[in-house]
Amino acid sequence: MDYVPHFRREIAALEDAVRRAADAAPPVPSCPGWSMSDLLAHLGHVHRYVIHVIEQRVAAPPNPTDRAFLDLPTDTRGWPVPEQAPAHGPVPTSLIDWFADGAATLESLFSSRNPDEPAWTWSQEQTVGFWARMQTIEAAVHRWDAENALGTAEPIDDELAADAIEQNFTVMAPFRRARTQAPPGLGERIRLRRTDGDDIWTVHFDGDTVRLIDRAEPRHVELIGTASDLMLFLWQRIPADELLGVVGPRAVLDRYFTLVPPM
Repeated sequence: MDYVPHFRREIAALEDAVRRAADAAPPVPSCPGWSMSDLLAHLGHVHRYVIHVIEQRVAAPPNPTDRAFLDLPTDTRGWPVPEQAPAHGPVPTSLIDWFADGAATLESLFSSRNPDEPAWTWSQEQTVGFWARMQTIEAAVHRWDAENALGTAEPIDDELAADAIEQNFTVMAPFRRARTQAPPGLGERIRLRRTDGDDIWTVHFDGDTVRLIDRAEPRHVELIGTASDLMLFLWQRIPADELLGVVGPRAVLDRYFTLVPPM
């Protein structure tokens, strides 16, 4: 998949939502404790971090106390302070502009660099392509967050959502389990069936292992919905009750977010 067009579209929609809400900086219900300013500052920080990793070809995680790579403007009055979230008051224009500049730089890097170019990541895949995929998915989720705060959330693009579901089970879920020392799986098998395409994902939790298995394998519980809704459920943006269907014992499904805790 070419992630650049998706990244560009999601960032443009996110920026549009923020500018429409800039005077009020409403709370973001899907990100408890954040306002629109906190959301924008978070994603802008992540973008600058990834820019630094790719441009400087770092071989290890950047020093978290070094803020030089953020390239902050001289005047940051009214910007959110993480320790004091949520930030109240209007979203500063300087924050929006700083975010837009960073996103444009990151898009340019994704467009100009070979996806196979080596780059440090927190995953086993150490490539620029990993970051392009990861940041496009993150941009889509946070675009939805911003629009949802305004009551105007559009679904995630179906192609991107389907890719994100696969990425969740092959990359994010194992990482989150290892990071949070999640309890061992007891053989749970959860199937996701999209209604706007032919994709079916069956994930198996066995001890410390989480892996996709053949779609025809038996399952304990099955979730039915559009690719967008299934993705948003996995990212804890919507509850299972908002999907088109849940087949099987809810106890197995209720255990899912214990097996794959949020980051």
